Amino acid sequence: MLVASSLALSVAAFSAMAGNTEKLAAQAHVSMAQARAIALETSPGKIVKEELEKEPGGSGLRYSFDISAGGVVHEIGVDAKDGKVLENAIDDGKD
Repeated sequence: MLVASSLALSVAAFSAMAGNTEKLAAQAHVSMAQARAIALETSPGKIVKEELEKEPGGSGLRYSFDISAGGVVHEIGVDAKDGKVLENAIDDGKD
């Protein structure tokens, strides 16, 4: 019973997140694929995490990518409305 309840809550949380992501994507002028290309041009490597989120800076809507290369993870932020690189930093793992 407890497992079923936990699973139901997990599915509900995932569904809510997916719905929120769709709403954010509808506001973006740059697609995820375009943002990936911009991020990889900025910091070549393998994308290990990506998300679209509301965050201060730029238009307030950004794609965030964690890109691994040579044992280092770079955090690249791309504005979802104009495609400008808002962040290019080494991820220190503190967030």
